[in-house]
Amino acid sequence: MGDVASGRQRNGTSKRPRLEDVAARVGVSTASVSLVLRGVPGPSERTRQRVLKAAADLGYQVDRTASTLASRRSRLLGVMIDVHSPFHAELVEHLHTEAEEVGYDLVLSTQTRTRDEHTAVETLLAFRSEALILLGPTAPADTLVSLDRKAPVIVVGRRIADGELDVVRSADDEGVGLLVDHMVGLGHRAIAHIDGGKGVISTDRRRGYRTAMRRHGLDAHIRVLRGDNTEAAGERAARQLLDSGDLPTAVVAYNDQCAIGVLAALQRAGVAVPGEVSVAGYDDDTLSRLSCFNLTTVSQGAREQARYAVAAAVERLDQDRAEPREVVLTPELVVRGTIAEPRDG
Repeated sequence: MGDVASGRQRNGTSKRPRLEDVAARVGVSTASVSLVLRGVPGPSERTRQRVLKAAADLGYQVDRTASTLASRRSRLLGVMIDVHSPFHAELVEHLHTEAEEVGYDLVLSTQTRTRDEHTAVETLLAFRSEALILLGPTAPADTLVSLDRKAPVIVVGRRIADGELDVVRSADDEGVGLLVDHMVGLGHRAIAHIDGGKGVISTDRRRGYRTAMRRHGLDAHIRVLRGDNTEAAGERAARQLLDSGDLPTAVVAYNDQCAIGVLAALQRAGVAVPGEVSVAGYDDDTLSRLSCFNLTTVSQGAREQARYAVAAAVERLDQDRAEPREVVLTPELVVRGTIAEPRDG
């Protein structure tokens, strides 16, 4: 009988095209195909037309049972996290607890060094998340506002100007100010800051450092080094300080991971912490509490942030709240073993 027709199995039964087949034909993700076929905004018009054509060519049909299910509520909250962040991992644990108490569950989508925020969010929408809880997003505010038109967006950990979105965060500038105030109270004057690079969170923490230093009349001692949210950045900045021959008596790092990198570099160089240099981080993540680090830091209140974030989502979904709301939590100084009076104090 010769070769069987395309799309038929050799036993004569039909091989029903799958979502994956459409995605492979177009060269996009299954999440993108799902968005197009469900009529959800997001993919470009060019992508939309290519997906529709491929679906037609392959004879793909949306499963009627699945369509029926799609019309019902999923009761899923989509959460975007940075897979490298211990603090985000802790937040997710609390988010799970809070969501379960109000009859919701979570869908997680990770942001990595090779997977951007857009892809992570697209996946959450494809899995029918009713609201999106975004942990520390870096996308422009107008992008997030546009996203809020597709599903309620709750931004956690980042300030959004003009109050156009639901936000749950701690006062980052005040938190860094607490660290500087405490160090100055111990007698430190030469206090350096390793920043977190670009982004609103980094800007707020850097501003908090500068404001606190000026408040104590230490303008001449302001010293900001380039960094980011990784241990590697902390190591690089610490080596820069060591190579300069002008070590400060204290370092305030952008976050706990960065601070741990500072500790590692100083230890390798034989610089005692806190005997010669005091070091502090930010976030109070699980690593900072380990006895091997015992890091002085600032707590953002992970449990409280999770509680308010889930409550905001439920209010938007179940109580028809339309007006955006910002919850700003007061950060808390957590003093451990990596700071002391300055060596010359």
